[in-house]
Amino acid sequence: MLLASNVLSSIRWMAPQLIEENFNQILVTPSKISDPFEQAFFVMVQLPYLQPFDDVNKRVSRLAANIPLIKRNLAPLSFVDVPRRIYTEAILGVYELKKIDLLKDVFIWAYERSAARYAAVRQALGEPDPFRLRYREQPREVIAELVRSRVVRKDVTTRIAAWSKKEIDLRDRVQFTEIVEAELLGLHEGNFARYRIRPSEFAAWQQVWAAR
Repeated sequence: MLLASNVLSSIRWMAPQLIEENFNQILVTPSKISDPFEQAFFVMVQLPYLQPFDDVNKRVSRLAANIPLIKRNLAPLSFVDVPRRIYTEAILGVYELKKIDLLKDVFIWAYERSAARYAAVRQALGEPDPFRLRYREQPREVIAELVRSRVVRKDVTTRIAAWSKKEIDLRDRVQFTEIVEAELLGLHEGNFARYRIRPSEFAAWQQVWAAR
């Protein structure tokens, strides 16, 4: 984390063109850092200090810090449990004193808690379903098509079968049809947007679906 401290000492409040130059440098520098945790910390220190955006600099830095972690298949970093006062004091130490020590401690503490929470969530959810991973987008596509075409209940299975012949492997079609039918039956006002369906399209489909 020495690189974060060294670069920090060289940045000053500056004209817009210099801000852009230093922002570009911040984007390039992490590629020269081998350790993903130092990459993450570097971004979390430099972006808020440079203030390249009118607002949300700290939020952007926390999100951007996850990029090197996710690329290495590491647990993501979350600040859910970090007290606002401690985080604010750590950031002020960077802003006013150009010292990263407190922010480094906050980063390590937050990551340890995030990793533990992430592991617990993964264990509770279990392993991902390989079938659903293989067919992530196809159910959305066919459901959107069924809704936009206002397909009635009695024609759903036939339409899914016709669609599947073109898009789904033969051995997977039965299971795929079951998944699509279950999701279609569970379609409601709170989740139709995930299928890229417009409110007017959903409302029109609901009338046909309920009437027949």
